[in-house]
Formats: sequence, C-alpha cells, structure tokens
Amino acid sequence: MNKKETLEQLRYPIGKFEVPDIITKNNLEEWISVLEQLPQRLSDLVTPLSEEQLETPYRPGGWTVRQVVHHISDSHHNSYIRFKWALTEDTPTIKAYDEKAWAELFDTRTAPILMSLYHLSAYTLSWFIC
Repeated sequence: MNKKETLEQLRYPIGKFEVPDIITKNNLEEWISVLEQLPQRLSDLVTPLSEEQLETPYRPGGWTVRQVVHHISDSHHNSYIRFKWALTEDTPTIKAYDEKAWAELFDTRTAPILMSLYHLSAYTLSWFIC
C-alpha cells in the first residue's frame, strides 16, 4: 500500500459511505439504530482514555481524538437543526458550517469531552422524540 492509500485508509478506517441503489426499510432501521446507539458507544470508547490519549491525532496531520469527539457532537447538532428547519419551514435555507475551522476553535481543542458526550446524548434523545 502506498503512502496515499495508507492516509486514505486512516482517514476513512471503515471506508466511505456507499448509498445503496435501493434504500430498504431494513437500511433505515439499521441506520436509525446506529444513530440511537452512537452516544453510548462513543462514550464507552473515549471516556477511559487519558488526557495524553485524547491529545493524540487519529492519523498523521489529522485531528486529535478530543477534536473528533467534539466534531461528532457539532456535526450531529448541525444535522439536528437542519432537520428542524426542514420540518418547520416551507423553503429552509440549509447553512453549511466550516468543520475544519470549528475543529480549531479553543473549546474544540481544549474542552473536556464530557461536554460533547452529554450534548450528543441530549439532542440524540430529542431527535428521536421529534
């Protein structure tokens, strides 16, 4: 495997998402289950980590584990807001956000991960109540 392939593998360790030609009820149920389980699974993975481990980039030139945890929370929060706009507005303007810039903000680089883990749990529950 060459360097480019290695970095690509590190960037997408489980591969890139491939949209099925036909989305079935089973697909939807599986994806919903993954979303429901995410807060607990992520918490189980990262809460035992030391501060040193949280400051470790997950790949060369990549974000630290801490930044990834905060990014997941930010990303899901933005998705949640977009769904609410779609449910409440006739022609919602879906605003993108600069993920890389958010990952470099002071809170994302330094805040305790529990902040984002609690946040992720709270609005994931809200998402499924909607």
